[in-house]
Amino acid sequence: MNVYTTKRFEFWAAHRYWNPNWSKERNREVFGDDNQAALAPAYGFSAAHRLHSPSLSDEANRALYGKCDDPHGHGHNYVFEAVVAGPVDSETGMVVTRGELDAAATAIAADLDSRYLDAEVPAFREIVSTGENIVAYLWQRLYAALGNRLRRVKLWETPNNTFEITA
Repeated sequence: MNVYTTKRFEFWAAHRYWNPNWSKERNREVFGDDNQAALAPAYGFSAAHRLHSPSLSDEANRALYGKCDDPHGHGHNYVFEAVVAGPVDSETGMVVTRGELDAAATAIAADLDSRYLDAEVPAFREIVSTGENIVAYLWQRLYAALGNRLRRVKLWETPNNTFEITA
């Protein structure tokens, strides 16, 4: 699994081609059966963390993580985007229902919201709560709910720090 860290803001969206004035058959004839679409809503949560590796000395942690190694922690208003994509269901006209995606993503956001990640979320008791590890956690939880329809998860820790996993 590759995690990409970027320092730029990017807005991504995709759509499918479908003419609502045509029959299903005509749309398939023009656009094909493999008509794909993507949905990319964003979700948010606020959480605190401390970047500190137990395998490093206090001095090494301070040198590596700087102010983010503050023993009292610090917080962020995180935003994550969950991109699902795949063939469009001919009856619903959707790749996934917004309700299904929202249920999965909001449950994860609720589990992380208003938490000190390192102390209150079991997944981060053994690993450093870096943006790379947080986006990997989001990916694992979303993939469990959405399967191979999940194509990308992007996490904004700050407006300038983003982390991304793509399928």
